[in-house]
Amino acid sequence: MSSLTTSLVGKVAVVTGSSRGIGAAIALRLAEEGATVVVNYVNSSSPAEKIVSTIKSQGKGDAIAIKADVSSLEGGKQLLDEAVKNFGKIDILILNAAFVENKTLADTDESLYDTHFNTNVKGPLFTVKYAVEKGMFPPTGGRVLFFSSSLVGNSTISPNYLVYVMTKGAVEQMSRVLARDLASKNITVNTVSPGPTDTDAFRQGKTQQLINTIAGSSPFNRLGEPGEIAAVAAFLASPGAQWVSGQNLKVNGASTV
Repeated sequence: MSSLTTSLVGKVAVVTGSSRGIGAAIALRLAEEGATVVVNYVNSSSPAEKIVSTIKSQGKGDAIAIKADVSSLEGGKQLLDEAVKNFGKIDILILNAAFVENKTLADTDESLYDTHFNTNVKGPLFTVKYAVEKGMFPPTGGRVLFFSSSLVGNSTISPNYLVYVMTKGAVEQMSRVLARDLASKNITVNTVSPGPTDTDAFRQGKTQQLINTIAGSSPFNRLGEPGEIAAVAAFLASPGAQWVSGQNLKVNGASTV
């Protein structure tokens, strides 16, 4: 039973879109548990390097920052190749990077559709495929973690989330089926579906009044915190979660059940 631990010492984790928000919180939490973390970013290096610096200063895990656009197949391959070049393997692959631009059906065009699906569905799928095909996970297995949204099951959702929620529905089904496929390689596959979480991305474009209304709709009368999502991700990434696979964990304070 000694293997059923939440320690991540000796593990290598790749977290896409991890320079800010929930992804950054996950990178920090994994490092606190002892993991070596690949912090991924696509534009500005400064936030990613700040996360790396923070991790190194804590003296538990280690980290590097790698620039890669994981909405493209080549970007996903580049990220994984660099990770393996530096650390020799990947134990944990967390597909956190996402795109969201809220528009109703009347304002939806092909470009909006393609950008959402390339970033939220196609990129994650083929990144996992590449890691498995190239034998980047060790023979003992590994962890794959996708991200959806509690909006997928929210009956009060507004029409402008149309394409975004379409992609997250696809992610949930992808995770469910891949869990059966990758079990033969001892790789667990799960999904985390956060509710409203207090990040810069969540606050963007919203008035404080709207934010207060959303927070007030929670039974706990508040927004979630990135660290609360990260704690669940860290558990699912750990040896202690070896019998948890094919699941979708809604981390939303009972806002959607």
